[in-house]
Parts: sequence; C-alpha cells; structure tokens
Amino acid sequence: MGEVTTLTQLPDDYVQNPHEAHDMLRSEGPVQEVRMPRGLKVWLVTRYDEAKIALTDPRVSKNIAEGGHLMAVHSPDTDQRREIEPSLSVHMLNMDPPGHTRLRKLVTKAFTARRVELMRPRVQEITAELLAKLNDGDEVDLLEALAFPLPITVICELLGIPIDNRDDFREWSNQLLAFGTPEQVQAAASAMAGFLFQHVTAIAQAEPDDTFFSALVHADDSGDRLNTEELISMAFLLLVAGHETTVNLIGNAVLSLLRNPDQLQILKDRPELIPASTEEFLRLEGPINVATFRYTKEDIELGGVTVPAGEILMVSLIAANRDPAKYENPDQLDVTRSAQGHVAFGHGIHFCLGAPLARLEFDVALTQLLDRFPNLTLAAEPETLVWRDSTLIRGLHTLPVRLA
Repeated sequence: MGEVTTLTQLPDDYVQNPHEAHDMLRSEGPVQEVRMPRGLKVWLVTRYDEAKIALTDPRVSKNIAEGGHLMAVHSPDTDQRREIEPSLSVHMLNMDPPGHTRLRKLVTKAFTARRVELMRPRVQEITAELLAKLNDGDEVDLLEALAFPLPITVICELLGIPIDNRDDFREWSNQLLAFGTPEQVQAAASAMAGFLFQHVTAIAQAEPDDTFFSALVHADDSGDRLNTEELISMAFLLLVAGHETTVNLIGNAVLSLLRNPDQLQILKDRPELIPASTEEFLRLEGPINVATFRYTKEDIELGGVTVPAGEILMVSLIAANRDPAKYENPDQLDVTRSAQGHVAFGHGIHFCLGAPLARLEFDVALTQLLDRFPNLTLAAEPETLVWRDSTLIRGLHTLPVRLA
C-alpha cells in the first residue's frame, strides 16, 4: 500500500509563481493531494517519471463524459461546477480509445507533417509583415504586436475563418481558459459554438478543395467521417490550442531571453541554434502548466503514493520539466542544452497534434525578431509582469519591450 499524503492548499499567488510551489511539493513526493486556488481538490503530479506514467497509464482516463461529474464532487466552489457547451466537448482531449483513436486518425489524415512544412513560407510572410509595422525605439506589447496575431492569423487561415473575427476568438478563449464566472464561460462557449456551427455547415455544403479544414470536413476512413458536432469540437480545439500554445511559447521565451542576456547573445551570434533551442524554451517555461482533465478509474500507485479511484489527477507539465532528477540545473536557461524528452506538449496518445506547427511558428518568429531588433530590451521590471489567471495556461497578460 502506498504512503499517505496530507491535503496541501496551493498559495493564492500560485498562478504568478507556480515554480516555488512545485519545488516544495516535488521535494515531498511525486504526487500530492492539493486544493487548487479556486478550491478544487486534485492529486497533482510534479515529478518527471511519474508524470510520464500518469500521462499514459490506462487506469487514468480523459473521458469527460464519464468522469466530468468529479469536478463537482471535489469542489466546494459552485464556480467550478460548470458544464461547457456539449458541442465543444466532443474532441480528442476528452476521450479515451477507441473514440480517441478514431478521431485522431481522421484528423491526422488532414493535418500531415507535409502540410505543416508547406506553411513555412506563409508563416515567414505573416511574421515579416507584422515586424515591418514596428520601428526602432518603439515601446510595444510584444504579445499584441507579434505573439498573438501570428498564430491566430495562421490558424484562421487553416480553418478558413475570416481574420476579422480574431479579437472575438481571443476574448472567448480567455473566458474559457481562465477563471471566468459560470455566466461568462457559458456566454463565451455559446458564442463560439454558434459561430463554428455556421462555419462548419458552410464548409460541408461547399465543394471540397485543397485547404486544411475542407480536407478535415471531408476526411473519410473507409466510410467513417466526422459528424457536425465532432467537427465543431475539433475546430474549437484547433482554434484555441492552435493559437494559445504559440502565443505563450513566444512570450515566455522572449521574457526568458531578456532576463538572461548571456543566452540571448548566444542566439544572436549563432541564430542557427534557434530551432534546437526551441526545446529548451518549452522545457523551462512551457505554455501549459497543468495538463487537461484526467481522473483515476482504478487505484494507481505513483512513486510509492496510492491515488484512489475516482480522484482528479492533474499533471503539471512545467513542474515535470523542472525536475532536477531529469535535468541538471533545471531552473536555468541554457540554449545549448539538449532538452529532448520534455513533456511540454504532453506524452503518449494525447501528445499535441499541433506541436510541429507551434515549433515552426516559434522558430520563424524568434529568428526574424532577433534579426530585425537584435537589441530589444524589457520595458518593465520582470517582477511587475502579470501572468494570466489560469492553472492551465502559463502565459503573460502583456510583455512590454523596447525595440532596437
């Protein structure tokens, strides 16, 4: 039988400084029973080896249709007891095999590595256009100027969605991923679902073409195709994950570089290191803190700790990536480090399908940014920067920089 743990209340400033809490928890064991800032009781995994197990063990489920009620069971806060619009929930992140296997197979037919690489010239073009609007001496919010418009433009083009809607999508995404009220979450979900229903219907009625979303709508596997609700959910997943990941990867990485001028100089002197250094930025301050919903179907032992059946099991990806048992000097940025094996994009069958696109966008964005403005600096003290109020997303509200 595994050892017994005590319930730990995460600090109120957890989203601002999760690493200190993770270090404390990790020192006490691989998984701890904690109460999240809004009151939800979960088991939180903070060590690397146990994280990889929790992300792949079949005794741990992502089937929200069967386990979603546990959010209410384990929360004293009625704000946690919310249901997302059903038409936004029928996607791969909320399923186990065989449903997950079926959906991923159909999506993979449309979202191929070749299709992603063919997007490189367009990503380079969008990035160059955004940077051309900026001038030496400008003080700008880099998230607004580059980190947000680049990936949202790319994903809107992939889905065939007018770029004029991007601000709506950002607002809806913020409400759905942060600590909005139940009313705000429901309003955002309803608005997103309504828009995507109209979009999916229009694409389905049109003649197939060579665009990504048309390929997804018309993807066929021996007669099996995605139905309307599955397409809406998949578009929602791609839209939100497709821009949130890159926005926060760019923002977090640039902040890390500006706080470590010696590492910034290495990349300015040797820009050919940028593609490989992407993995170190993902490891050090990845765009996702706590991976999406999981629960235990059976008792499971992780590193000598037994997590009972019927518990919410959360995996902190950023904590696992700073486990000193896996990486030497894990809190230090080292752009020459071999950071392969990190879990910033997850692990196992739920590994992020859009990882190649996020890496491509980041590579292009950082390369062009440092080439165009090699002497950019922070325009605010690092300790004054505010992180988004979310335990899922790890990203800044703003990143003020001075261009030079």
